[in-house]
Amino acid sequence: MKVQINTDKNIEGSERLESYFSTEITRVLSRFDDKVTRVEVHFGDENSAKTGFGDKRCLIEARPANMQPIAVTEHADSIEKAFNGALDKIKKVLNTTFDKQKAH
Repeated sequence: MKVQINTDKNIEGSERLESYFSTEITRVLSRFDDKVTRVEVHFGDENSAKTGFGDKRCLIEARPANMQPIAVTEHADSIEKAFNGALDKIKKVLNTTFDKQKAH
């Protein structure tokens, strides 16, 4: 599973940040390693320099093999909180998606 981290111009992307988020995705989604080919994470700050509640956005897009991409979004007041919320959501969606496939 390939992991790609993207940030908009308002979020500073560093190697340490990318390494941490990539490691977390690989750890949490490891059981889907053979079913998901790529995971893309998009971070954004919707208010730019202004502060505000829920202005940090994390979109996680998983690309399962031979299926349409699955995407979830989470807003929070920090990119870490937005990331953790989105990671929980994508894990639940992938669980549901692959459990339904097993049932059919």
